[in-house]
Amino acid sequence: MGMISPEQVETMIKAELPDAQVQVQDLTGGGDHLQAIVVSSQFEGKSLVKQHQLVYGALQQAMASEAIHALALKTYTPASWQATRQAV
Repeated sequence: MGMISPEQVETMIKAELPDAQVQVQDLTGGGDHLQAIVVSSQFEGKSLVKQHQLVYGALQQAMASEAIHALALKTYTPASWQATRQAV
């Protein structure tokens, strides 16, 4: 299985979380270490672990086939994302 593009990761996450804002970065340029920032109202009221499980669920096949070796994940609700943006 070849490497996966950030765009493909974004598409897979949005398939599972249609309202999500997704930013995927390739940290190494090699496609195997990605960072994803996901903002979704579906995270409301869920623990970080549950939020991450939702995203990993969307990427299960890609991760199982080792298209994604490492994914640094940051998840936010729209409100927590706004708070983060204002703190900068």
